[in-house]
Amino acid sequence: MSMSLVPSVNNNQISIQKFIDWDKFENIFYNNLYLENYKIVIKIPLIPKKDLKNEIKIKKFNLEKYTFLISYD
Repeated sequence: MSMSLVPSVNNNQISIQKFIDWDKFENIFYNNLYLENYKIVIKIPLIPKKDLKNEIKIKKFNLEKYTFLISYD
């Protein structure tokens, strides 16, 4: 028996929502990929900084608690 921190996905289907948001503290726009099954968001800067350190962020995220600028397909 194996244990996992991430729940398994039934039928190999992953629900992904895409949206754009703005971090007012860092003054950066992010393209976000929200993995609904895992409640995780992958944040990718729309305009990369010169300093490449920590550009892409992966966070636990509840989409219902936040507002975002625009969603897209």
